[in-house]
Amino acid sequence: MDNTPTDVLIIGTGLTGLTLAYLLKKQKVSVSVKLIEARDRIGGRIHTCYLQGQAPQEMGATWLGKKHKALISLLGELGIEQFAQKLGTHAIYEAISTSPHQLVQLPPNDEPSYRIKGGTATLINALAQSLDSDQIILSQIVKSIELHGERLEVISDKKRFVAKKVIATLPPNLFVQSIDIRPRLPAELLQIAKSTHTWMGESIKISLSYQQAFWRAPGFSGTIVSNVGPIPEMYDHADNENKYFALKGFLNSSYFSLKKAERLELILRQLEKYYGDQVRSFLDYQETVWRKEVFTYATYENHILPHQNGGHPIYQQAFLDGKLYLSGSETSPAFPGYMEGAVKSAQYVFQQLL
Repeated sequence: MDNTPTDVLIIGTGLTGLTLAYLLKKQKVSVSVKLIEARDRIGGRIHTCYLQGQAPQEMGATWLGKKHKALISLLGELGIEQFAQKLGTHAIYEAISTSPHQLVQLPPNDEPSYRIKGGTATLINALAQSLDSDQIILSQIVKSIELHGERLEVISDKKRFVAKKVIATLPPNLFVQSIDIRPRLPAELLQIAKSTHTWMGESIKISLSYQQAFWRAPGFSGTIVSNVGPIPEMYDHADNENKYFALKGFLNSSYFSLKKAERLELILRQLEKYYGDQVRSFLDYQETVWRKEVFTYATYENHILPHQNGGHPIYQQAFLDGKLYLSGSETSPAFPGYMEGAVKSAQYVFQQLL
């Protein structure tokens, strides 16, 4: 048991949890704060793979837009810059399987997407570095949360923590399915949480790094849109200095049950249609099948639509005598599921704690 009671215990070290801890420290609020994390890494659904001499490969949250003002403000505070996603003037478009792919002109883009210089994990690492080293405790799989008088006991597979306030930043469906709460949470909350979409939960993110950006040659493009697949979307994923190169995109979610080597071969075959056999000269292949990430995704009891119940008003309430908050991107009324939603959620809980 952790015998030192904590004022605020945050479950999860994704963008919401780390932003909340950062806000509390920046405000110089005289409360003790700890963060516990099931994984052996911080970041949650922000996961950037770094290999020497290669472009950062994003396996999780990647893009932001100008309308994501809370996120942009946070990046500015931390001195982190953004750069525009390179789309080019044309895209490779594959409409149907019985017709060859075409190079089509892209319309003007009034809402460009941006990426974080150095990779999205730059944000996560900056937030973590603003905290004390002993505030984050990794590899703690939370099993139960129990109300005992004026405090909550959070029991992991390794430790027991005591806190005045607990903020759970897990996706709501995962939270209510994987953690035993005592006393039981309201039936309405349980029903809504189980029918809240876990953003990115069905996604398969894929990335191939290369020595050269051959897709930038005349007659080609690094922007791919295909109705045939198995890759529906892919983009030029070079680093912000255009020094290292990669193609990054999505694989159709129905391929989650295949082996990694089988998925890679399907990807290469599709890319060969567009670029020839040079696609097989890749430096590295990375993928994340988010459905298999047990600390992100839990199977739904019923069919769920994208963004279903994201930002539901019930998530703005506190539970267990006002001591438990459900936070995280899905709970935000604004931009639920996105990085902006994660930051907004942290800001909301921060105000409630004050």
